[in-house]
Amino acid sequence: MAAFQPDPELFRRQLQSLQAQSIQDWTCVVSVDGERAPVAALVVEITDGDERFVVIGEDRRRGFYGNFEQALEAVPADAAWVALADQDDHWYPHKLETLLPLLEDHSLVSGQARLVTYPGGVELGVTDRADHGAASTVLINQFTGSLCVFERTLLDDALPFPHPPSHVATHDHWLAVVAGARRGTAIVDEIVQDYVQHDANVYGDPSRAGDTGLLAPLRNALRLAERVEGSRSPLAVVRMTFWTYVGWRQLMVDALAARRGPEWRVALPLAGGFGRARSYRKLNAQLGIAVAQGVISSRYAWGYRASWFAGVLIGGRGRVERALAGVTPVRRP
Repeated sequence: MAAFQPDPELFRRQLQSLQAQSIQDWTCVVSVDGERAPVAALVVEITDGDERFVVIGEDRRRGFYGNFEQALEAVPADAAWVALADQDDHWYPHKLETLLPLLEDHSLVSGQARLVTYPGGVELGVTDRADHGAASTVLINQFTGSLCVFERTLLDDALPFPHPPSHVATHDHWLAVVAGARRGTAIVDEIVQDYVQHDANVYGDPSRAGDTGLLAPLRNALRLAERVEGSRSPLAVVRMTFWTYVGWRQLMVDALAARRGPEWRVALPLAGGFGRARSYRKLNAQLGIAVAQGVISSRYAWGYRASWFAGVLIGGRGRVERALAGVTPVRRP
């Protein structure tokens, strides 16, 4: 669980929902982004000193991506599985019991969630996640971390996280891509928790995004460029457009190749459309198929094409290779 200045009421409800799980043999690593002591005290108070909750942190900010990385680095080596948790959701008692058996045939699995507002408790609907295979997962992420459970050995290839020079990386997307290149992923229709939607969500549920016009990719790039780079200059927007789509996906796929080497045949089909060896012809064909199958919208496809040409303008492949220099080429048995 990644924690950052948690709302006491939501935090209490979430921790108590973990304690109410039908499966009780687990340890919860609470990784604190920022000052550790107040969160640690709150955990002790809420859980009545439950020793299954372990609070870690270094009293500094990492951001949500780095904080989840810190949490996963602390997962015990003898753990059989890992479940990601947000600080403000509410798990149903059968969540782990429902999802864990699916790990017999998959590396990562997910359920669905009821979308609920806070405050107010208004039900907005239910997530409609769908798994379209490894290549589609690279293209567009259908896996929300708080809904996922995965095998512990996935971390052998996932850690350390690849870090692009922009705030576009998401831990759940990276983990799902790694899982897709291992034993695959699965999403079931059963609702396993409440997914709380509020103003402090880092992303929230993507189905609630209100901007669906043809110029939405540009408006999104302008918003992110101003927030992340502090500028709406043409160069800042071009950089953000590249990293948001093509750059981040190339980094993930090429990081996988660096981890396992060219003999890891399962991952190689992803390279033709997303890695350094990608070609626009292959990419355009993949986008067309994905639109026809309803995996992505036409708007998303045009945003992705714009990202390709943004990469041409700024030397995108070279930028990703420089980011890869910080990815440890771990060779594991």
